[in-house]
Amino acid sequence: MSATRPLNLYAVVPCAGVGERAAAGGPKQYARLAGRSVVSHTLRALGEVKRLKQTVVVLSPTDTAFESHAAEFTGWVVRSGGATRAHSVAAGLQALLANGAQVDDWVLVHDAARCLVRAAWIDTLIDACLNDPIGGLLALPVPDTLKSEHEGRVAATIPRQAKWQAQTPQMFRLGALATALMKADDSVTDEASAMEAQGHAPKLVTGSLENFKVTYPGDFALAERLLRTRE
Repeated sequence: MSATRPLNLYAVVPCAGVGERAAAGGPKQYARLAGRSVVSHTLRALGEVKRLKQTVVVLSPTDTAFESHAAEFTGWVVRSGGATRAHSVAAGLQALLANGAQVDDWVLVHDAARCLVRAAWIDTLIDACLNDPIGGLLALPVPDTLKSEHEGRVAATIPRQAKWQAQTPQMFRLGALATALMKADDSVTDEASAMEAQGHAPKLVTGSLENFKVTYPGDFALAERLLRTRE
C-alpha cells in the first residue's frame, strides 16, 4: 500500500438482475416508487456521499432501459453483468481497475434494490472501516426467533444469539475483493461471504431496519410508504 497516495473510495451497484421474486412485471430495480425508479432512489443516496469518487452501475449486456429509469445518474455504466451477483460485481471491479482505480482503494458494493439507504448510514460504514485491515458491512442483529423448515413445517428452533442479518453497502479493498470473488463458488451470496471464504472476518457495523432489500411484492408498498414519509 502506498504511504503517500490518498486512498479513493468507489461504489459498485450490481444491477443486472431480472427480479424473478418481485412479480413487478420486469426488473424490480426499474419499478416505480414515490415518483421515481427503485434504482434512481438508490443512486441518489449514493450521490450524496461526498467521499465517493465514482459510482459504477453494472448492467446486463442486453439492458437498454437503464438510462430511461435513471436519467439523473452521471456515473459510469458498464454492460458486462453476469448471471450471478459475484460475476456482476467482479465486472464492476474490473471496470474500476481499467479506469485508474488501484488495488488498495476501497470499494463499497450496494444492492440496487436497497433503495431506502441513506447517505448518513453509508458514511457510518466508511468511518468504521477506513482504518480496518479487512473492511466490513452494514448489518442488523436478528431480534426474532428463528426456525428451520422441512416440507412446510418447523424442523428446529435456531438460537438467534450472535446472528446478524447482512445488508449493504459492503466495503472492502478492491484487490482483495476481486481475488475473493475470482475464487468464489456457488455458496457465496454476498461480498462478505467471499471474503470469509478466504479466511477474513469482516467487521459488522450496525445498520437500519429501513435498509431492507425490495424483493417480494409486499416490500414495494412498504418502501413506497417510507419514501413518501421522508418526502
